[in-house]
Amino acid sequence: MQRKLTFVPVGGLANRMRAIASAITLMERAGGRTDIIWFKEWAMNAPYRELFEPFDLPDVRLRDASQADLWLLDRPRSKNFGLPRAWQALRFGGRLYERQFAPLLASGFDFSQWAQAHRRLYMASYSEFMPLSPDLLRRLFIPVDAVRQAVHERAASFTERVIGVHIRRTDHAEAIRRSPIELFHAAIDREIEADDRTSIYLATDSEEVKRQLRARYGTRLHTATAQADRETTAGVRDGLVDMYTLARCTRIYGSFGSTFSEMAARLGGAAFEVLDAERRNEEIGTP
Repeated sequence: MQRKLTFVPVGGLANRMRAIASAITLMERAGGRTDIIWFKEWAMNAPYRELFEPFDLPDVRLRDASQADLWLLDRPRSKNFGLPRAWQALRFGGRLYERQFAPLLASGFDFSQWAQAHRRLYMASYSEFMPLSPDLLRRLFIPVDAVRQAVHERAASFTERVIGVHIRRTDHAEAIRRSPIELFHAAIDREIEADDRTSIYLATDSEEVKRQLRARYGTRLHTATAQADRETTAGVRDGLVDMYTLARCTRIYGSFGSTFSEMAARLGGAAFEVLDAERRNEEIGTP
């Protein structure tokens, strides 16, 4: 019997992308097939087929989840009353769930060895648990034509030197606390002082942040005109457009705790920096 991993990516766009790439890498090493089940939920309310082209890999299959999958193949959680756990215990010889990954990674767990010890495997994860190259991410994740066209249109007015900023606000308390907007102002001001040709591409989930940066930087600022909305397919697709537009920038400044801007930098090969008030305090010796 061929070894097979049933894999459920968890979280938002960037977390799912890096977790999927990790799962595919794992099974390429262990030898076997990867079946990926894509669930819609609050953090990702869009089907995969509306975001990316299908994978062109012989041993990888990805499909959007059915109603039956919620009760059998979804990770056990309150939404399904934890019922899949018992069925998965009977069907899969090896099982790993998302909350197990951080301690396993910290302990140096050998995922390849684990995979080779079982024929039927199950994972649900948002983590990057295998080494990934930017080239692999670019080959795996090709946005659908409508997204690619939107990125082209959004970047059409870019000047020669565009920096990207990703300011996460509405759903991430630590990003708000550790990456205050003043740090972004300071970083952007330094970039403009160094080169007056600099313009800015802003990706954010906050309309207030858009207003503040428009008032401060005027026509230098480029950003999505539609209001950020991650609760609809159209809103998630617009977020993907943001990610791939950021990837066209020469340098990206990101918010603490968000993998979104980091993924954009990896896809585009841009220089990347997280703006973190606590790290800055350590550097300048303040409490």
